[in-house]
Amino acid sequence: MKTKKAFIKEAIKNIKVSGTVAPSSKYLINKMLKEVDFTKTNVIVEYGSGNGNFTKELLKKLNKDSKLISFEINEKFYEHLKTFKDSRLTVLNESCENIKSVCEKLNISNIDYFVSSLPLTNIPDNVTKKILDESYAQLKDDGCFLQYQYSLTYYKKFKKIYSNVDLEFEIRNIPPAFIYKCKKR
Repeated sequence: MKTKKAFIKEAIKNIKVSGTVAPSSKYLINKMLKEVDFTKTNVIVEYGSGNGNFTKELLKKLNKDSKLISFEINEKFYEHLKTFKDSRLTVLNESCENIKSVCEKLNISNIDYFVSSLPLTNIPDNVTKKILDESYAQLKDDGCFLQYQYSLTYYKKFKKIYSNVDLEFEIRNIPPAFIYKCKKR
């Protein structure tokens, strides 16, 4: 999406899938990505790439030998993401509930970080359970699942999966967002 207006139009048209009406702010992106140690990262998986605000920042910071796998089910956002020309980036137009089969296909055994913009509260419980369980299984020990949400609805669900869940809050985003940092130990 070349403009903020184009993103907002597409997001509103597909609010159940996008889960928002505005692109992520630089403040949210920076706060969420400060958790990532890019010097030791081999594989990052991004869920719900949208217009690519997180994708661009991840690619700026990712080292030359690392991989970024981005999942986006919205066709227009997916087509936009395919215009990003970077050999480290793989863009997939499929549900992230297929993370296990995608990892098998791409010969990936451990993921260092998940960076998720999924609107979890808009997704059926059985699907989010599969996404979170499969993601946990693919995450390396000491890896981290990073998720932002506009509520604390998922805190207890993350605590059932991850022993260490920290929260932060970013007010300089529309709407303000909670950042879940879920460590696998």
